[in-house]
Amino acid sequence: MVERICTEQRRKCCGVKMSSVPEGKKLVRSLSGLRMVPENGAFNSPFSLDEPQWVPDKECPRCMQCDTKFDFIRRKHHCRRCGRCFCDKCCSKKVALHRMCFVDPVRQCAECSLVSQKEMEFYDKQLKVLLGGGTFVVTLGTSEKSETMTCRLSNNHRYLFLDGESHFEVELSRISSMQILTDGASPGGATSRASGMLLHYKPMGSQDTQQLRVEAADDKKAASLWLAAMHKVQ
Repeated sequence: MVERICTEQRRKCCGVKMSSVPEGKKLVRSLSGLRMVPENGAFNSPFSLDEPQWVPDKECPRCMQCDTKFDFIRRKHHCRRCGRCFCDKCCSKKVALHRMCFVDPVRQCAECSLVSQKEMEFYDKQLKVLLGGGTFVVTLGTSEKSETMTCRLSNNHRYLFLDGESHFEVELSRISSMQILTDGASPGGATSRASGMLLHYKPMGSQDTQQLRVEAADDKKAASLWLAAMHKVQ
């Protein structure tokens, strides 16, 4: 089953860029369930995971967790995250699996369900913060000139968009290092707050490494939350 789902038109930038190409999504059905995936594989989120190959039924006569023998009463169930074979008791939880783009929660083993539950916090909280963006003072390379810009994650999670009087973008896969800067120790010994970020990346079409420095502008609390969420991306 394939159904075309229209999505918003990507922003227009100078020149031809992957991030400016219109993208769509499609609904696909697999053995594991329904998934909403990009029509063009080039737009896959860097956070996404491919569906695993299921262990063939003939190769798993027993539960791969508790070693219970399968029969007509004890049926086999495959974990949608790891593809291994389990009894119902060891693979009973249905948990959201955002990284595989499943529409509904899917059956997972105990070990995988714990991992997926931890990832849900990133998708439910940090990812929304990154998509919403923050305001920063941005310095490119060794330039002495800085510009106040809004920095946000693109809807397909592949790019950082920086908008001010000028516009440029950084593809996450081309970031070689990312350092979160802090404002030092807080009064009372509390944890220091993120105040900026130092990136090293290779611009599209270039093998030369560029430096990008972003520092919190006026709303330091909102900027700190955005930086903390960005730290989770590493």
